[in-house]
Amino acid sequence: MYHIYLVEDEENLNQLLTSYLVKEGWNVTSFFNGNDALTALKERNQPHLWILDIMLPDVDGFELLREIKACNRDIPVIFISARDADLDRILGLELGSDDYLAKPFLPRELVIRAKKLLTRVYEKAISIPLRSSQVVHVFPYTIDTIKRIVTEEGKVIELTSKEFDLLLVFANHPAQAFSREQLLEKVWGDNYFGSDRAVDDLVRRLRKKMPHLRIETIYGFGYRMMLP
Repeated sequence: MYHIYLVEDEENLNQLLTSYLVKEGWNVTSFFNGNDALTALKERNQPHLWILDIMLPDVDGFELLREIKACNRDIPVIFISARDADLDRILGLELGSDDYLAKPFLPRELVIRAKKLLTRVYEKAISIPLRSSQVVHVFPYTIDTIKRIVTEEGKVIELTSKEFDLLLVFANHPAQAFSREQLLEKVWGDNYFGSDRAVDDLVRRLRKKMPHLRIETIYGFGYRMMLP
């Protein structure tokens, strides 16, 4: 059974969303402020998914997201907010969120997005086609696809979950051209409805952290990665 942490300070909305999530058979722990969520973050057992409001009365939602990803960068997070601003969406994605919902939204839409995200992260992950070994070498980098760790000459390179997923797409398909739409589907899933600028931002961050990767821009289309 999946365990979900919901952080939403609007009491009526919190209760409504909790009821919908529980109906799916999931275990839900709800919080009405960021401080309580931060306290829960220090506990040993962590949820399978965080659903996090940006606008909280005490702790900023972006700061809470940073703390969540610092604790475990692979835990998926869905951002919800009354501010339908591109800046909020891009900043959330840059910090490692996996999806974004702007208020008002139908509770059923949140359930559908959560279900697809949980399936992609915990059920479909084992069926992602990889090379014959769990270790992929893209000189000078070594990629452990099971532990989700990237190293360069023994030094670990810290990547977010999305950055690692994008790297795997490129590493498993060298020289193959991908459109921005294809990369959105492969990394964010088919339930993502945001701008394809998120792909450009993710590529930019991956290039900065791994400057020796030969990620080529195909203008007007997308990207491909060539091996050394």
